[in-house]
Amino acid sequence: MPVKSFLSFLSLSRPFFKLLLTNSFQHRLKPIQNISKHPSVSPIQENGFLILPSQTLIIDFEGWLLRSSCTFPYFIVVAFESCSILRALLLLIIYPIVCCLNSEAGLKLMVMVCFFGSRKEKFRVAGAVLSKLFMESVAEEGFKVLINGRRRVGVSKMPKIMVESFLKEYLDIDVVIGRELKEFCGFYTGLMERGQEEVMISSNGGDILGFGCYGEDHHNLFSYCKEVHRISESEKSMWHQLPRENFPKSLIFHDGRIAFLPAPAATLAMFIWLPFGATLSIFRHINGMFFPYYISFLIGALTGIVYRHSKPAAQTKVHEQVAIQPKPSCGRLYICNHRTLLDPLFISACLNKQVTAVVYSLSRVSEFLSPIKTARLTRNKEEDREKMKKLLEHGDLVICPEGTTCREPYLLRFSPLFAELADEITPVALTAEGTMFYGTTACGFKWLDSFYFLMNPRPKYVVQLLEEISVVLDNGKRHSPCEMANRVQREIGRCLGFKCTTLTRKDKYQMLAGNDGIVQEKHNA
Repeated sequence: MPVKSFLSFLSLSRPFFKLLLTNSFQHRLKPIQNISKHPSVSPIQENGFLILPSQTLIIDFEGWLLRSSCTFPYFIVVAFESCSILRALLLLIIYPIVCCLNSEAGLKLMVMVCFFGSRKEKFRVAGAVLSKLFMESVAEEGFKVLINGRRRVGVSKMPKIMVESFLKEYLDIDVVIGRELKEFCGFYTGLMERGQEEVMISSNGGDILGFGCYGEDHHNLFSYCKEVHRISESEKSMWHQLPRENFPKSLIFHDGRIAFLPAPAATLAMFIWLPFGATLSIFRHINGMFFPYYISFLIGALTGIVYRHSKPAAQTKVHEQVAIQPKPSCGRLYICNHRTLLDPLFISACLNKQVTAVVYSLSRVSEFLSPIKTARLTRNKEEDREKMKKLLEHGDLVICPEGTTCREPYLLRFSPLFAELADEITPVALTAEGTMFYGTTACGFKWLDSFYFLMNPRPKYVVQLLEEISVVLDNGKRHSPCEMANRVQREIGRCLGFKCTTLTRKDKYQMLAGNDGIVQEKHNA
């Protein structure tokens, strides 16, 4: 009888012991200090202390939010974009050594290679380039946990300068805890200072929860959490990428040349391709400069260029009639969205005739290599209007009224000046795709834009001519320029499925380069 009673006691107590053991191994508890004299509604830093209110989430950025805890892709981007291609190659070469070291030593080695000698005031990779890679690497499951917290603290083992702008601007995290980089005379030394923030927790701090990954060395901040939830790398690998429509903030502008997530294997493939890609890009340029369209595009297709175009049926008949009739006294006006410097060239190929492209800024190298005529604008409204009217009298004219390129599926505000030039406007919808490199830049050397785009193994361009739009009303009056600009923008956006915005060239360059978009001569030369 006593034996049966003891066995029944064990069976009833089994859930209790299981819960006790689980809490003992998975959750680290710490006495909660009373700081009711510091009533706060969000995490704040005061006198070196981080004060956390109740219902706060402490999130390990790499361990919980990103689908992979590997930080190599982000460091290779820093090395490639902020320093040089040779620095990126060095990081790739030493990566096997990084894998042999423990996580802390490996991280310090990558930081040293990427940041040593970099100028602090010119470091814009974090906001201009890394934000896109981070956003596309965020896991949907981890993000759902994040948005349920009233107050959020982000913890990262990477240097704070790499992650702070993204976590605060795109994920709305209140406080970012990361490592500071040591500097000397305005240059980074490549050494890190490990931040050891002391923590004060409010009297009702039992609602503070931590989220991270197994196998990671967590910040001491996690020791103050009531519960720490962890996930394994194998479980994270099954998480889903956060869909674009669920992004907490629209990702419209970003910079950098690399168009993919540079994991170690993908980065190795890129460096193997570079010599062939550079040679192929030069050959494609020569082909476009010296051969007529019907030959150059045939050769381009053999080298991997994908080109598609379409025209409305009515417009096709018009172009056939124009081809057999005498040349009109005034050219046609084509208005397109801006994807790369090659936009007017592909429109010219679609029309199978020469056009003139007007641009705000064009490097001398790009102007020399262009097989079509180009004209520079001065940003003086009266002068530019007169110049474009004269050009339109002598032939067809292509204008990109956005004034700058946009990589994402958005259209910037269209300048209304073009609506004053002609009675008929032909909208043109363009898309350009590259799997390895971007053919645009805001902070880099613009004369390399077309070279990078044509270095892609299979660059793709799609040109769609839309129905003509009349600027003149039935009563002989004209639509207002602003109304016409918005209408053309909407037509192109509807055709491409892009979202129309009121952002301008100035907004883009303020965000990415910290200036108003005035291109320096050294980038143009």
